[in-house]
Amino acid sequence: MLRKEGETLKIRIEIVNDIDEDEVIIRCKELDSTVQDIHNAITDKTSRVTSMVFYKEKDEYYFPLVDVLFFETDSDSVYAHTTNDIFRIDYKLYELQQLLSDRFVRVSKSTIVNTVHILSISRNIASSSLIRFHKSHKQIYVSRLYYKDLKQKLNYRSLSL
Repeated sequence: MLRKEGETLKIRIEIVNDIDEDEVIIRCKELDSTVQDIHNAITDKTSRVTSMVFYKEKDEYYFPLVDVLFFETDSDSVYAHTTNDIFRIDYKLYELQQLLSDRFVRVSKSTIVNTVHILSISRNIASSSLIRFHKSHKQIYVSRLYYKDLKQKLNYRSLSL
C-alpha cells in the first residue's frame, strides 16, 4: 500500500529523563511503504554492527558492510563475499543474522544475502531459486523455505526506490 499524496504523517518526539534505554514506537493504521522505510532507516541506523574486520590470509580488511553481497558458511568458517573477492570473518551465521540490518536476509541454512545487491531471481518452484547480483559473476541459491521472506524484503525495497 502506498501513502497517497497529501496524506500527512505525524511525528512526535518525547524526552523522558527517567528511562533506562531509548525506545522508538511506530503507530500506524497499516504497514505501508512509508512506515516500512522508517522502520528500515531506524534499524539500519541503530544496527549493532556497522563495521567488522574481514580477513584474507594474514591481512585484515576494513570496508563498509554494504559492500558485502552475501555471507556464506562451510563447516568451519563464515565468509563474506564481495563483488570480486572472499573474506573470512569471526562470526557465526546465527550471530550475523541477529546483528545485521534488515537489508540482510537469510536465504538458506548456510547463506545470508544483502538484498541491496540482488539483480534477479530465477524462480524454480520444485527446488532452490537462483539469485544473481549486480556487477558480479557470483550466484547463490535461495531455498524454498526462505523464498517468501526474501521476496517480501525485495518488495519493500522496490517500493522505496
